[in-house]
Amino acid sequence: MIREAFAPHKKLDGNKIRCDLCPRHCVIPPGRRGFCKTRENRDGKLYTLIYGSLTALAVDPIEKKPLYNFWPGALAFSISTVGCSFACKFCQNWSISQVTIEEARGRIEEYSPEEIVALAKKYDCETIAYTYNEPIIWFEFVYDTAKLAHKEGVKNILVTNGYITLEALEELVPYIDAANIDIKAFSDKFYKELCSVPSFKPVLEATKYMKEKGVHVECTNLIIPGYNDNFDEIRQLARWVFEELGPDTPLHFSRFYPHYKMIYVSPTPISTLVKAREIAMKEIGLHYVYIGNVPGHEGEYTYCPECGYPVVKRLGFDITEWNLTEDMKCKKCGTKIAIKGEYRGDRHRLINYIR
Repeated sequence: MIREAFAPHKKLDGNKIRCDLCPRHCVIPPGRRGFCKTRENRDGKLYTLIYGSLTALAVDPIEKKPLYNFWPGALAFSISTVGCSFACKFCQNWSISQVTIEEARGRIEEYSPEEIVALAKKYDCETIAYTYNEPIIWFEFVYDTAKLAHKEGVKNILVTNGYITLEALEELVPYIDAANIDIKAFSDKFYKELCSVPSFKPVLEATKYMKEKGVHVECTNLIIPGYNDNFDEIRQLARWVFEELGPDTPLHFSRFYPHYKMIYVSPTPISTLVKAREIAMKEIGLHYVYIGNVPGHEGEYTYCPECGYPVVKRLGFDITEWNLTEDMKCKKCGTKIAIKGEYRGDRHRLINYIR
């Protein structure tokens, strides 16, 4: 659906508009669109072309986002539309993130915020996840839905590249409960060459802002062999998380598999992920560091930072063993574990893929 945009923007001379939603600050002439291809200048007014135009609805385990330290075992009602503020050569969801609304027309169904919240409640989901493609660019729909969800007792999750201005984030963050921010590398070179983004600094600023405002933050770093697998760079990322977000902030190192324009790159060696995790935990001091996309690896577990006991065991997205008390303390030594919310994994779950 086409709606007039209310995310931050400014009218310029000649009926041009500067979009201030993301740090690109696209200056959009009449009849043209910004980099994301979803925000259009029509006669000097800015419109979003994707309000409620959804490409997917699914009920996911919250661990799929991935969120390991937020309402473990809960369900996330996951929705997506089209477009992105990045152009990552390795995107796994390129079929929706790198297309226009016209190109995706046959896969789209229109929903209102009220319908999405009602569906989340119908399928017994504690949360709504704005995911699969970049949620920041469909700001208006995320804002309206998240605000309504809060009134109905449903929590909101952003799965995001974190590329948003603080001006826009200030409006949205009161209704966001948790976010997984993909910090793709600790390098402007990586962001420029592989994502078509000038700098990763705004991502760090937005991530820090969310943490300061009380959003539960987890970070993911997809390690791509030959591109961002330098251990000095990984060390810098882990140190930044430790110093700016705190040692209890979860960091996920995820295994790369060939996708989109990088099908020629081999999957990440598991040994690289193990080494990255060791650096982040043993050298830097982060308490909760995970290995993703390697089902069955012990790096999926949550360990007590005091005694090392595996307090949560996982296999893929499933919790297989729970060794915490009701108040999230290690059953072995009594240390408080930095998990927010309640444990929901003890209830029988039937994952319903709606579309």
